[in-house]
Amino acid sequence: MQPAAVNETALREPFGLESVFLEHRRRVFQAAYRITGNAQDAEDVLQTVFLRLARQGDAASLANPPSYLYRAAINAALDLLRTRRASSSVALEEAHGSPDGPAKRPDQLHEAAELRAWLRQAIAALPPRAAEVFALHHLEGLENKEIARVLGMSRIAVAVTLHRARHRLQQEFRAMKRSRP
Repeated sequence: MQPAAVNETALREPFGLESVFLEHRRRVFQAAYRITGNAQDAEDVLQTVFLRLARQGDAASLANPPSYLYRAAINAALDLLRTRRASSSVALEEAHGSPDGPAKRPDQLHEAAELRAWLRQAIAALPPRAAEVFALHHLEGLENKEIARVLGMSRIAVAVTLHRARHRLQQEFRAMKRSRP
């Protein structure tokens, strides 16, 4: 079943979603694959990005489609990894709400949600390569050597990029903490 918001005629127009998809699908897939390290996850991200674009309407009206789609792929891949990591790191007692497990207070849940939202925005604000390196290292758990192989970079370049990304995120986190009441 197709969402009601998607206009089939608009999707088949020469400058509609179909042409944007055909022109940029490989780049979106590659960006997602670089972050997830998994072809099936990259396919899921590809589908997510273009479904979101279809729901928004006219794909041809994008000011810079390659940039928009690349960033959307990175964000969707990071969301996928974050969701998977969060779900895999929950203790059994917490998952089933056992009275023996540690209970999370509403303020703790709210603070954790705010932190996740802030981190997502901060990572999205990083240059694309830095976001990829950061995600592969901290979200996927890859070592610098593996990241270098996946991204076609030297290990030194990976280490420098990772250091700069961490430093920038730490600075932004400190600034955010100082600005909060």
